[in-house]
Amino acid sequence: MRTLLRPALTLLVLLSVLTGFAYPLAVTGLAQVIFPQKANGSLVERNGKPTGSSLIGQGFTEPKYFWGRPSATTPQAYNGTGSGGSNLGPSNPALADAVKQRLAALRAADPTNAAPVPVDLVTSSGSGLDPEISPAAAQYQLARVARVRGLPVSEVQALMERYTRGRQFGVLGEPRVNVLELNLALDALPVH
Repeated sequence: MRTLLRPALTLLVLLSVLTGFAYPLAVTGLAQVIFPQKANGSLVERNGKPTGSSLIGQGFTEPKYFWGRPSATTPQAYNGTGSGGSNLGPSNPALADAVKQRLAALRAADPTNAAPVPVDLVTSSGSGLDPEISPAAAQYQLARVARVRGLPVSEVQALMERYTRGRQFGVLGEPRVNVLELNLALDALPVH
């Protein structure tokens, strides 16, 4: 029995040290050296203090800001520990009610905008934490943000285009706008 137990326990300890300590330490150390910004949560700083992450959506609700995709996380919106979709199917009345409320809020914030509302402004993503919106969703909000801030539409348009990312490697995904980065850039503009 000892001849079987000793090698098994030795292997258990060795693999525990390797896979539970050495490997995670090596991967973490390598990530800190090669990708320090990403390894530390892709934090976005303002005046030397973290204001959010470029990977997690924020709850902007003031008309002077671009609004992101709605969050499906509960009990608190944009809560990274509660990541996950709402699991509401297209025939679920709760989803239809939520979409109607979101449409009403968008129309109330800009009653003169008669354009169709892009779907990503009224439905949450699979994670419920999406930090980005489509260029169409940003374009839909452009006139409202420019008007409330007293800025020329062309200036806000240029800023929006600056924070629009294309497809990864030219083929993967869709063009997108990071809402937090765009809103922080708007706040950094001189007041007119």
